[in-house]
Amino acid sequence: MLDSLTFGFLGGGNMASALIGGLVARGVPAGSIRVVDPSEDARQRLSQSGVKALAAPDAAFGASNVIVLAVKPQQFRDAIAPLVPLLTDNLIISVAAGIRLQDVARWMGRTRLVRAMPNTPALAGMGMTGLAAAPGLSGADRDIATAVAEAVGQCVWVENDDQIDAVTAISGSGPAYVFYFVEAMERAAVEMGLSAEQGRKLAVETFRGAAALAAESPEPVATLRERVTSKGGTTYAAVTAMDASGMKDAFVKAMHAAAARGREMGAEFGKD
Repeated sequence: MLDSLTFGFLGGGNMASALIGGLVARGVPAGSIRVVDPSEDARQRLSQSGVKALAAPDAAFGASNVIVLAVKPQQFRDAIAPLVPLLTDNLIISVAAGIRLQDVARWMGRTRLVRAMPNTPALAGMGMTGLAAAPGLSGADRDIATAVAEAVGQCVWVENDDQIDAVTAISGSGPAYVFYFVEAMERAAVEMGLSAEQGRKLAVETFRGAAALAAESPEPVATLRERVTSKGGTTYAAVTAMDASGMKDAFVKAMHAAAARGREMGAEFGKD
């Protein structure tokens, strides 16, 4: 499906580069991809992969079957301004954090829209992306957006912008939570006489293995946790200490805070 389409990326940063690499790996010819980035260094880097790198959108870019808006939210409206007059009947996928579908539709005068919230593991081909469609988006366009997201991992469709805020809190910001816990495990390892390198390897591989087990098992994660939490044992002591400190409630509260900030950003960036 994807190899017959042309793609335009507005912005050539890390996420765009990850998506481009995933698309090429899925059979999209590099020559079918155009990227606009104001940075000459970025254009040189992108050109090395065979894509067509431009300083500004041109008519060919505006005629791309799929246009991915991969610019920072603070720069979004200025970045799309020269593109809007060049648009044809494109499918537009926005990965700009906090920019709501209704605002993209209003600013661009388009309805074939998808809002996407990927996360940084996309750089390793293991991303998780939340997708929301503008009203009336066709099944064919949903299939294209799904295939683009799956070029760098997996995806889930949600109903609206509010649920994208929840996706942002859970998986968009989620890698930072994992790194946060890895940092804590490294610190504990050093305090107990291991090296930082040993602590990092133990922590990272434990997260990797536990995540793989959770992904493969049909059982609730609570059941998986209970199986390694024998009453009176070492894991029980650790979980009891975490419960006593209110860690789970604090963690849930933190994700609510992330979602709330996402809503605030949508309101801020949507102002005229």
